[in-house]
Amino acid sequence: MFPTPIEKRGPAAKATYQAFLPVALLLWLAPLVAVAIFSVKPDVDFTTGNYWGLPSAFAGADNYGRVFFDSDMPRYLLNSVLITVPTVVGVVILSSMTGFALGIYKFRSNLWIFFMFVAGNFVPFQILMVPVRDLTLDMGLYNTKTGLVLFHIAFQTGFATLFMRNFIRALPFPLIEAARVEGVAEWRIYWFVVLPLLKPALAAMAVLIFTFIWNDYFWAVVLTQGAESQPVTAGITSFNAQYRAAYHLMSAGSIVAALPPVAMFFLMQKHFIAGLTLGAVK
Repeated sequence: MFPTPIEKRGPAAKATYQAFLPVALLLWLAPLVAVAIFSVKPDVDFTTGNYWGLPSAFAGADNYGRVFFDSDMPRYLLNSVLITVPTVVGVVILSSMTGFALGIYKFRSNLWIFFMFVAGNFVPFQILMVPVRDLTLDMGLYNTKTGLVLFHIAFQTGFATLFMRNFIRALPFPLIEAARVEGVAEWRIYWFVVLPLLKPALAAMAVLIFTFIWNDYFWAVVLTQGAESQPVTAGITSFNAQYRAAYHLMSAGSIVAALPPVAMFFLMQKHFIAGLTLGAVK
């Protein structure tokens, strides 16, 4: 039913695996390496058609300096922080509360309510573009960081509720029963019993949501415009001129924009892996 682990396969399978693994790694890294090389190329390389060759000169300091000091990139990065951090906090709070309610309490329509949260994840988000944009216009939230935060919280809470509810249902229920016997209030059970046990899961979910929101481009373009509210993913396109694209500056900006989620993952790597493997074995 399940594929045989590579350690238990024959010598031919192991040799094939070892041969193709570096090839797959190179194919996966090729776009990232290309962007990194583009970011240190001078502008003249693109005007002369030197797209895939080695840089004619090292212009990394000039490119990254122009990104930070001659553009609105710091403002875009700040906008991304002001959009991503409140979204992560809001999603963690709401999903842990809804996951607690759906995972602990038994009531009619519990499963149907849970299905409603999950069903939103199966809706292609592109078809929501027009109604969501019209809704933000009617509410006065178009082209504001607040509107983008509220939309992301609403859209990500469904996935996060699925994530948290399954973790909470895996907790030992006798702990909650023991707290109730002692007369502990339900909100104190949530705060002092359940949440401490969910720290790895909360960390894993926070990393995932942070990465989703920080790297979002579609809704950043649909719901915002201009440096006053756009996050960094949409702001990178500001390096495009009227008649040509500044690929060297766009590549440098892309490298800068990719650093925060990478740093977030490495800082939370221990908790992230623990959260993903929580409950994998008894």
